[in-house]
Amino acid sequence: MSQAVEVQADALVPRHGDPSYGVEHYDLDLTWKHLGNHLSGRAVLDLVVERPTRRLVLDLHALTVGKLSVQGARLAQWNHRQGRLVLKLGSELAAGSRVRVTVAYAGVPRPVPGPDGEAGWEELEDGVIVASQPHGAPSWFPCNDRPSDKATYRIGLTVASGYTVVANGRLVEKRAASSRTTWVHVQDQPMATYLATAQIGRYLSRPLNGASVPVTIVHPARLTAAVATGFARQVEMLEVFTRFFGAYPFDSYTVVVTDDDLEIPLESQGLSTFGANYARTDWGAQRLIAHELSHQWFGNSLTLAHWRDIWLHEGFACYAEWLWSEESGGPSAAEQARRHWTRLHAQPQDLVLADPGPTELFDDRIYTRGALVLQALRLTVGDAAFFDLLRAWVAEHRYGSITTADFTAAAAAHSGLDLGDLFRRWLHQPKLPALPPAR
Repeated sequence: MSQAVEVQADALVPRHGDPSYGVEHYDLDLTWKHLGNHLSGRAVLDLVVERPTRRLVLDLHALTVGKLSVQGARLAQWNHRQGRLVLKLGSELAAGSRVRVTVAYAGVPRPVPGPDGEAGWEELEDGVIVASQPHGAPSWFPCNDRPSDKATYRIGLTVASGYTVVANGRLVEKRAASSRTTWVHVQDQPMATYLATAQIGRYLSRPLNGASVPVTIVHPARLTAAVATGFARQVEMLEVFTRFFGAYPFDSYTVVVTDDDLEIPLESQGLSTFGANYARTDWGAQRLIAHELSHQWFGNSLTLAHWRDIWLHEGFACYAEWLWSEESGGPSAAEQARRHWTRLHAQPQDLVLADPGPTELFDDRIYTRGALVLQALRLTVGDAAFFDLLRAWVAEHRYGSITTADFTAAAAAHSGLDLGDLFRRWLHQPKLPALPPAR
């Protein structure tokens, strides 16, 4: 067996991802047994080599590989250690080569540890939640775990009948056999690995009417009344954000509410997951319902190429909260900005927004300062130009990978203004600037 060689794709999430290839499609067939939380699976990855290489490195944590095969290249040796599945090839593959890798694996999935905590497959009291941001995807399938590598997916998951499975994309098949049911979802739009999810529970499913795309709420029976009240404005939120950001980017939107309480909600591509404790009407819950929905545009359709640019997700989602506040009869975005600026000004001035480092990746200042960047930009260019920019940004980079440099260039091009000093002070210097006067 060969020795694993470290391949670093992103400095903020080390020992994840391989930049030498990209995955075009993942085909997953999985079986989950609720007794013992046992997962077995077969993953087929269709790869395209991006730079000449003699080895391919996949990420797979805690699970045991039983069988591995490669089509399109000769497999000389393979090794699976410390979450890295290294395939040594018999000869170098040229850029553009296509390879199919098939991995059969099984075991008890566990969350993946990282500088910011654990992420990935997690057993609930009676079901499963998959929350993979930023490094948890290898907890349940072999993958090229870097956010810039976006692929299409087919996710087939067999569970005991009585459980509901919600995964990314369209439910294309549901078949029962004996005491088990297989659910098959297809995600046609490219998706980063950390956004792939499977939610398993004893759930009811209820469509919400009146939206421009199908919207569904999935929840346990005991929470029917609380969910109906807490998510009563979900469709209205979607229509407001469609007006501000452009067409909703996916085929549908699903909200999963678990029977368990959760510390934080999470977004995945085409769906968001909330604990039972978020089925409430107060602002603390409603702002997060808006926040997770807005990630469908900012984070899921438009996905950062490198984790240092996380403000392009969280700053935009935080600003979406302020927009929803304004639209729903609460404080205006300007009032929210002034209040958060005052709070942020009292905190340490030691974070560089465009490159926060691994331990500050989800620091609250990323969210609020990121939103303040947008308010500063709005005040500088004016409302009409600002919202035109947001819609153009979303349309031009739909389903793509983005960077801070991409956004600052787009802002300058669409506004016709020199915004270099504004972005330099807000994004690349730790001291919090003052908000500019309105244009």
